[in-house]
Amino acid sequence: MDRAELVDALVAEAERANERRLLVLAGDRDSGFDAARDALAALDDPDATTVSTREDADYHPEHVAELLGTTRDAVVLDCHEDFSANRLGRVVGAVDGGGLLILLTPTLDDWPDCPGDERLAVPPFTVDEVTGHFRRRLVETLRTHPGVAVVDVDTGAVERDGLTDPIPPQTCAVARTPPDGAAFPDAAYAACRTGDQVDAVGALERLGEAGNAVVVEADRGRGKSAAAGLAAGSLAADGKDILVTAPTYRNAAEVFDRAAALLSTLDALDARDDHTLTATGGGRVRYLDPAAAIDLPDDPDAVVVDEAAALPVRRLTSFLDAPAVAFVTTVHGYEGTGRGFDVRFRERLAEHGHDVTEVLLDEPIRYAGGDPVEVWAFRALLLDARPAVDQLVADATPDDATYRVLDAADLTADEHLLREAFGLLVLAHYRTEPDDLHRLLDAPNLDCRALSVDGHVVSVALLAREGGLSPSLRESMYEGQRVRGNMLPDVLTSQLRDLHAGAPVGYRVLRIATHHAVRSSGFGSRLLANCHKEFASEVDWFGVGFGATPQLVRFWERNDYHTVHCSTTRNATSGEYSAVMLRPTSPDGQSLHDRHARRFCARMRDGLSDALDDLVPDVARAVLRATAHEPIPDLTAHEWRVVAAAAYGPGLYDAAPGAFRELALASLVDPLDAHSPDEARLLVAKALQAHDWETVADDLDYVSTRQCMRAFGEASKPAIERYGSGAAEEERRRYD
Repeated sequence: MDRAELVDALVAEAERANERRLLVLAGDRDSGFDAARDALAALDDPDATTVSTREDADYHPEHVAELLGTTRDAVVLDCHEDFSANRLGRVVGAVDGGGLLILLTPTLDDWPDCPGDERLAVPPFTVDEVTGHFRRRLVETLRTHPGVAVVDVDTGAVERDGLTDPIPPQTCAVARTPPDGAAFPDAAYAACRTGDQVDAVGALERLGEAGNAVVVEADRGRGKSAAAGLAAGSLAADGKDILVTAPTYRNAAEVFDRAAALLSTLDALDARDDHTLTATGGGRVRYLDPAAAIDLPDDPDAVVVDEAAALPVRRLTSFLDAPAVAFVTTVHGYEGTGRGFDVRFRERLAEHGHDVTEVLLDEPIRYAGGDPVEVWAFRALLLDARPAVDQLVADATPDDATYRVLDAADLTADEHLLREAFGLLVLAHYRTEPDDLHRLLDAPNLDCRALSVDGHVVSVALLAREGGLSPSLRESMYEGQRVRGNMLPDVLTSQLRDLHAGAPVGYRVLRIATHHAVRSSGFGSRLLANCHKEFASEVDWFGVGFGATPQLVRFWERNDYHTVHCSTTRNATSGEYSAVMLRPTSPDGQSLHDRHARRFCARMRDGLSDALDDLVPDVARAVLRATAHEPIPDLTAHEWRVVAAAAYGPGLYDAAPGAFRELALASLVDPLDAHSPDEARLLVAKALQAHDWETVADDLDYVSTRQCMRAFGEASKPAIERYGSGAAEEERRRYD
């Protein structure tokens, strides 16, 4: 069989089975493009797209995300330049049933040893130190997986024909009629393409009544966003106000397109303007990004959260305050992972008291079930990686665990080990991409360590080596240049103006995750302790940066990490302020830590009444308690008399607000601080964030401002007695 005959056979088989086929054209780049043009010519007037850095390409690789939500008969992906795992995942989803995905690659024997991806060459590492484990594993899947044809374009030899002789899919009529008693119009159900979609739209009818939550889960290509759009359009046609949110509007575009189409069918679309659909009866469908949507502006009747797994739990939880809410999410995907959504958010959903309805869409819309290209992509990119099943680790204790190195060669050689480890790393973050797998296997600055029990991974940590930068690179960073893969030195240098912060070498803990069946039982701390022991002599510090919550800050503090920074802007996706914590391991690391801990306390004294005046008081207290610097209040004798008089007598806070701020800061940082949570919130909100008495009293549930002021005086007394001068003591005795 020659190349032309192969293409004809692949296309014929793909069309007959309503599946896709993958054609690898390996060898010289120009010859590969010539072969791709010949292959496309064999298709009948195809809607085809080429992704390449070449000028004649339809899309540059940097813009390939624009293909999401679109379909093509064929997509050609040039893997010779600017290849990434993310881009591969995105183009796979754009190929329709009966179509071809064509990869142009170097000779498969040579591809793993080609120069590595420069994006993985984190300074001070060079591109020569980037390995080829990811591509070696990818090549193995191309050579062994059904539905993948390989042609050597240099010799013309067909190395694999990729033919599977599939059984044609059984076609059956989809029940497009509304279920009995349906509230949505018939047109919504007529627009469904599968029985699963009909079920999903039926479940989403519950958004018409308050107190309901609907969870819609599916892999890509199952029509979950379309179902959400049909539901949103139906509700808007009934006069309801539907707020739609997603990580970006692009993620929610299908919701709006389907809602608009349905409203047009119903002759109910009044206007479509800038992310808003207005229905003739006054209902509407409107998009807001997550940061704006969490406040539920204009009191929507229902909220639809698309790509919900790509948002953090804290942000998802805020949408439970809506009268009704739908969480629409991808089970396996690079925008976010449904497994993380299941484990991390389900508990919050169950606790909130909503009547929860769940629906799973399994039947593909654009190609037949069991499509070999989808199965190949899941394996090659580990989109369905998951930890060991609960029963295998549920009874494990930290004493049972073995500390082990998970280097890239071991992970590549052991698919079971790789899937369990990567599956846990997926759970450690609300957004995990195929590029994360690429970095895990090839980036020279990363180290992976784990605890295993009976051969199963129960806890895993991913560490990134940072710092050790040359003087010239540190100068560039200080002057504003971004340096890849050096997050903590970058923050300390460019934002906090420390020219020498990039000199010491450290390990940043990128992710740490423990199997949910044994969470909160000490595995995470045991794993960190082993990492510290292994690497302490090699580096100056360990560090971490994360969206700050009291629980997370306490976890890191218990493991001897201390706060040196709190960001002054919220993360656009998580909505949280980030904390940076360090654990010094050498004199240079200690010096770095000490100067930034000292500056952190000084910044927080005034920053909490400025950029951080909306920081949750419990978070503020947590990051302050976790610093290792202890500021001593420096008050004049007059200021000591004022604060003592306000606490013990008729004095006024407004006579010396700065003195109270100094006192509150010292008190909350003090490792001996014994304030109750309510007292600490009061000190943060009034003394440090400088909110007015009425706001503080209302936010903290005091019955009156007078009661709030008295409580503030009581909360100030321990610090006055601990730090106060003779003037404070004299004033206190006056009222005793």
